[in-house]
Amino acid sequence: MATFVLVHGSWAGSVVWRELAPRLRKAGHDVYAPTLTGIGARRHLLSREIDLNSHIQDVTGVIDDADLSDIVLLGNSYGGMVITGVADRVPEKVASLVYLDAFLPENGQSCLSLLPPGVRLAAVLGEDWLAAPIPSASFGFKRPELIALWDGKSGPHPLATLTQPVQLTGAIGSVKQKMYILATEPARFTQFYDKVKNDPGWMVHTLSCTTFIQLEMPDELTAILLQAIP
Repeated sequence: MATFVLVHGSWAGSVVWRELAPRLRKAGHDVYAPTLTGIGARRHLLSREIDLNSHIQDVTGVIDDADLSDIVLLGNSYGGMVITGVADRVPEKVASLVYLDAFLPENGQSCLSLLPPGVRLAAVLGEDWLAAPIPSASFGFKRPELIALWDGKSGPHPLATLTQPVQLTGAIGSVKQKMYILATEPARFTQFYDKVKNDPGWMVHTLSCTTFIQLEMPDELTAILLQAIP
């Protein structure tokens, strides 16, 4: 039995795991899917003070409180920033890292610094500390239920989490097992996939769907994630 800790991305909370988490549990594994402060079910806590460190602490707090160890730590999209910081802080707790169509930062990089040239996020009108959700059309969603989920569940995201650089000590290097999974419809994170695809220390996979692989191809993703268990 493995323990999975799933970290969602920007704008929508842990609802994005509604298809994947039950499948992992059915396969006999424990699953924790914390909601980051200010997002989803915790949007009532939204404030200017929330930054990347806040979200890193959200996840390390769950790991510490539940006495978790040997975890498979997975981040989707912005969640890649968070799991990188978590794994650097508590590498002894992490057996495997999985970047699910996610940012893969180096020390001193922020989420915004890693966006392709010309890509800009819109601020919420009158609230320059909040990033407005990206429209569902920009993700390439085609399934009506996925469009409805995003339109209904997404909300403003604290901008400081996207502008604060991740500070790494190098301790993350002690996590030996790493995996990158790239969504190709469209391929938004090719730069990170290309960075590790020929590295023998990484397992890599591609799936033909949007960044929400966990909602569009949960069975295929579950099979791949079982390979991430040490």
